[in-house]
Amino acid sequence: MIRLGEWNELEVVKEKDFGIYLSDKEKSAEVLLPGKEVPKTTRIGDKLRVFIYRDSSDRIIATMETPLITMGELAVLRCAHLSKIGAFMDWGLPKDILLPFKEQKGKVEEGKEYLVRMYADRSDRLCVSMKVYSYLSTDSPYKEGDEVSGIVYEYSHELGAFVAVDDKYSALIPKKEIHSRINVGDRITGRVANVREDGKMNITIQKPIKQQIEQDSEMVFKIIESYGGILPFNDKADKEVIEREFGLSKNAFKRAVGRLLKQGQIEITDKNIIIK
Repeated sequence: MIRLGEWNELEVVKEKDFGIYLSDKEKSAEVLLPGKEVPKTTRIGDKLRVFIYRDSSDRIIATMETPLITMGELAVLRCAHLSKIGAFMDWGLPKDILLPFKEQKGKVEEGKEYLVRMYADRSDRLCVSMKVYSYLSTDSPYKEGDEVSGIVYEYSHELGAFVAVDDKYSALIPKKEIHSRINVGDRITGRVANVREDGKMNITIQKPIKQQIEQDSEMVFKIIESYGGILPFNDKADKEVIEREFGLSKNAFKRAVGRLLKQGQIEITDKNIIIK
């Protein structure tokens, strides 16, 4: 049986001016390999390893080119263009592959990359889906404290950002860790906070506390400078205001302000924070 979306080893059974026809050992079907892809020394009876997909006319066809994803696999693909039926993703073959609206897990933007898996729809057409949660591995080699990187494949306002570490291991950035905007398709770097009993990781995107405070305080100082040296609120402001202006939690903001105060770089009034 010839398998769509997979590599097949098939036998050459016919030669034509426009290419060769290949078939499996049961001779259940024949599929064309276009002439421009046929190796010069090919003869009837030879075996060729080819990938099977559908061309722009929806006909099953063979290629010796290597796609970026095959059936059941996960891969990061770039959105080539958007349409009324979904997004078309570049997978390394002439005809882009469809990511239907119902298989998307967040806003898809042209030119951005997303983690997807391949499947065949009810009409036996190859498509990709962003619903990858249950296909991610839970046997990563990482342990608490290790630095990791990955791609965000889903975002939950209740739970946080779901991340595929190394594009294949299951992980979560908990909601409490997120103080700035994270979108599906974003690449992130962080540290493993802990590995759960089921093998899934929780990730922190905060740096070690001393390093984080130093970085935050430098950023806070620059933003106060952008206000002309006078911030129109102090460290008692609502957490929503602080998160909007600085992308920090209220506690992180207070730690950064405390460091600047201790260094004598600012003063705090009842209404403002002022650079000295």
